[in-house]
Amino acid sequence: MLLINRRQLLGSSAIALLLSLQSARAAIIKGGLPWIPGAADPPTRVTPDGWQFFNAQEAAAVEAFVDRLIPADELSPGGKDCGCAVFIDRQLAGPYGRFAGYYMSGPFQEGTKQQGPQSPITPAQHYRKALAALDAACRDKFGGKVFADLNDAQKDEAIGGLEHGTFKLGGTDSQEFFKLILKDTQNGFLADPIYGGNRDLAAWKMIGFPGTHYDYRAWIDRHNQRVTLPAIGIADHPNWSL
Repeated sequence: MLLINRRQLLGSSAIALLLSLQSARAAIIKGGLPWIPGAADPPTRVTPDGWQFFNAQEAAAVEAFVDRLIPADELSPGGKDCGCAVFIDRQLAGPYGRFAGYYMSGPFQEGTKQQGPQSPITPAQHYRKALAALDAACRDKFGGKVFADLNDAQKDEAIGGLEHGTFKLGGTDSQEFFKLILKDTQNGFLADPIYGGNRDLAAWKMIGFPGTHYDYRAWIDRHNQRVTLPAIGIADHPNWSL
C-alpha cells in the first residue's frame, strides 16, 4: 500500500492547480492580447464654451472668487484665466456634483472628520445654496452690491470672513463653503487641462511639473536634477483624437 503524507498531497494539489491555471491562461491569450487599443474610457475634453451648471450670476461670483484665491502675479495668471471656474462648473455638472458613488439614502447625522461627508447635501446643492446666500450677505453688508461687483479689498474681506466664520451665510455653513470652494479651486488650478482648469498648463509650468509624458525612464537616476522636459497634458499626446 502506498501511503501519501499531507505535505505530498498538498504539494501535488498545488502543482495540479498551477498547471490548470497555466492552461486556462494560455487559452485566454491565445491569438493575441485580450485588449483592444483605444478601448479605455478616456475623459471628455472640456472646452470653455458656456456654463453647464452655473447660471450667469453664479458664474460671475465663482470667477471673482477664484481670482481672489489665486490672484494673478508674475508667476501665473489668476484663477479665472487659468479656468478654475470652468473646472468647477464641469465637475458640478458631472458625477462629483451629485455625489455619484456615495451612499445617499441616510440616515444622516453629524460625524467626525475621519468619517468623511455625512450630509444629504451634494456639492452641486451646496454651491447653489451658498452662492445665493453669499450674494444676499454681500448686499446687506456692502450697500446692495453682489460679490462679483465688490472691489478687491471688499472681496478679500468677505472671503476672510467666510474662512473664519465671521461672515455668515443664511442657511449654510460659511466655513464649510470656504473649504469646499478652496479645495475645488486648488484642484482646478493643478489638474490636467483636459478637465477645464490649468489652462495652457500655467500651474504645471510654474511649479516645474512636466506632466503626462509616457516615459520617464531616462530621468530615474538623475537625482536632484531639474527636469527639463516641456510640460504636456493628456490631450497633447499625438494619438489623442477626442
